[in-house]
Amino acid sequence: MLDRDKEKLDRKFDRFSEMLPRWLQRALDWLRQPSSAMVRIPLGILFILLGFLGFLPILGFWMVPVGVLLLAQDIPFLQRPTRWALTKLERRWTEWRRKRQATNRG
Repeated sequence: MLDRDKEKLDRKFDRFSEMLPRWLQRALDWLRQPSSAMVRIPLGILFILLGFLGFLPILGFWMVPVGVLLLAQDIPFLQRPTRWALTKLERRWTEWRRKRQATNRG
């Protein structure tokens, strides 16, 4: 079951990665490699901790979900909820874009 969650999460990351600029896509691909776990885990923890200082400039609450995304690669119990959240976010993004395009045409 956990392997299936990991595979599905990997597919979500692949789809998300395709929408990013090439330089960011390369960085994400490098971070997702198993050999990058020693960078990915501390970076994820750091993002979450700094995200709680979201009231400060530059640091923000946006850092918490990014940290969770990084940690979900290595922590199995985060994989299913992260995949669920990505699926919901993708659906809402698609709906928002459709409504926006319909408004611009109308």
